[in-house]
Amino acid sequence: MKTRAFDNEGNPVRRVLLKISGEAFGGGELGIDTEILQSVAAQIKTAKAEGVQVCVVVGGGNFFRGKEMEEAGLDRSRGDYIGMLGTVMNCLALQDFLEQVGIDTRVQTAIAMGQIAEPYIPLKAIAHMKHNKVVIFGAGAGLPYFSTDTVSIQRALETHCEIVLMGKNGVDGVYDDDPRKNPQAKKYDILSLEEAITKDLKVMDGAALSLARENHMDIRVFGLDINSNVALALLGEPIGTLVTESMNVSK
Repeated sequence: MKTRAFDNEGNPVRRVLLKISGEAFGGGELGIDTEILQSVAAQIKTAKAEGVQVCVVVGGGNFFRGKEMEEAGLDRSRGDYIGMLGTVMNCLALQDFLEQVGIDTRVQTAIAMGQIAEPYIPLKAIAHMKHNKVVIFGAGAGLPYFSTDTVSIQRALETHCEIVLMGKNGVDGVYDDDPRKNPQAKKYDILSLEEAITKDLKVMDGAALSLARENHMDIRVFGLDINSNVALALLGEPIGTLVTESMNVSK
């Protein structure tokens, strides 16, 4: 079972992990879209003002897309390490924008980078959040063949988060087909983890979904296209699609 999060006074608190893809950081393009980062930072500040404890996992696809390079002949593990470095660049950028709006932030990485980040230490991350800091996790798992989806679930479990919030670029939830190709695709408001796995609904990769199911970790998938959605998700509003352990759900 998930462990409940508490503040320094022993009061239960809402602690969540926000997962943002690298593609979202770049607005679907290579590089960083500063307007998106400014918006995300401001919305995290809004949620922090309501007492929400926040940690973040970021992808690196706006800098390096390993799958494309692998198809061109690049060694998979080397490509994965390059992608990890891309996630750290996004971490540092988000850290700066958060600090610009007055939010104390710590970056922790799975690969040692002592001059720019702390090593990933779960208890230290929890202590930072209890002291009102946002913690951003970079460099994936520090190992090849592990996606940032899987890392999101693992980090959320180790730091006692109650849910993983997945901000998507270009889609506002989980559908039974690709809504960008099929205008008749139907959106789920709530979906079981089992159904997401068996129907291969592209919520996360299979390893991440299996880890979530085995450890009772809920996931909420929502779109980043609306300026208020990050804050709404962090505050617990029922936007997008809830992917949950319960089998007693409907579309």
